[in-house]
Amino acid sequence: MSTPTIDSAPASAVASLAVMMRALKLPAFARYAEEVAQKAEREGWTFGQYLHHLAELEIHERRRRRTERYLKDSDLLPEKTLATLTRSRLTPKVAKMLPTLCEGGFVERGDNLLAFGLPGRGKTHLVCAIGYELIQRGYRVLFTATFALVQRLLAAKRDLRLEKDLATLDTYDAVILDDIGYVQQSREEMEVLFTFLAERYERRSVIITSNVVFSEWDRIFKDPMTTAAAIDRLVHHSVILEMTGTSVRADAAEQAKKEGTTTVTATTTPKRAKQAANEVDGEV
Repeated sequence: MSTPTIDSAPASAVASLAVMMRALKLPAFARYAEEVAQKAEREGWTFGQYLHHLAELEIHERRRRRTERYLKDSDLLPEKTLATLTRSRLTPKVAKMLPTLCEGGFVERGDNLLAFGLPGRGKTHLVCAIGYELIQRGYRVLFTATFALVQRLLAAKRDLRLEKDLATLDTYDAVILDDIGYVQQSREEMEVLFTFLAERYERRSVIITSNVVFSEWDRIFKDPMTTAAAIDRLVHHSVILEMTGTSVRADAAEQAKKEGTTTVTATTTPKRAKQAANEVDGEV
């Protein structure tokens, strides 16, 4: 007796199978089962090949949906991707390390990534670009300005839900704290920031940008012992990137100024030419 195919099975059975697949949360199976079955019958696939192909489609679909969900949830700046990163501005050392960082090994180990440099050196763009690549590899990433995270944790502490909020943040494989150097903490604000860093120590990655070197971090954490403890936790397992060169914003402004000058010159040249012609004709 031959085994019935999906095509030869009663329509009610096929419909029932689709319902069961959706109940088992296999939407790709349900969507493509009949289409793939027809292809399998045409090409003489075994049942094993048929199921393997459906499983591949399901995995691909789940990965796509997960990536979309993680991207939406990340708050990463939309324009600061790897595709828009000007790699020629990176130092040779940073450029060499970038592909490895994008693979996410440091996140797997729970290491930190610290990017230092003066304002406008591309620190935020670099860490956002890495964040986007990490999401493509299945890691969950959150981007936030440091002051915003501090205020979030401070509000959670006042509402007696700090532990719950820290647990929520712990679901992210990497949290990007942008511009930690701009935060001038009160003691209470410093304490919640330190608590966050201590909670993630050796378990989850923190990615930090700062225009303030470690020797000046007492401006952030106020207390020398707390400053030393925070730095010790961050540096113990970390990758440190030094962003040098000229300011991206200053260079862009200078370029815009040059382009503006060129435009004005190009616009006024015909007028000047006419004026010169008039001078020759004695009209001026």
